[in-house]
Amino acid sequence: MAKLLIYATAGFFLLYGLAFAFYPISMAMWVTDASPSSTSAVIDFRATYGGAQVAIGLLLLLIVKVRNDIDLALTMVALLLLSMALGRFIGIVIDGEPNLIMYVYLAAELAFGVLALWLKLRLKVE
Repeated sequence: MAKLLIYATAGFFLLYGLAFAFYPISMAMWVTDASPSSTSAVIDFRATYGGAQVAIGLLLLLIVKVRNDIDLALTMVALLLLSMALGRFIGIVIDGEPNLIMYVYLAAELAFGVLALWLKLRLKVE
């Protein structure tokens, strides 16, 4: 179950990153209901939402495949997702009026972040 969560998280980051790298305007519209308004903004979306997300996915895969370190990979999944959830929650509280995608992402980040922590704790017990 732990490896499945890690691979699924890595796969999501890889696909999400590639989608933003190749379709930054369409992805921004889908996620935020707005599009970047300058060439530099589009480039930054490609780099930040594209390249950084791909790197996260690849790092998770390397930690599992090369180092076979499930504990570290679960820690990364938990930290990534729960940090994203915290930032999203702060934004929802301070900025208000999020779209449905923000709630879906928040629920997924919380659920899978907590699952990663639970699996990590289970590994310690076994």
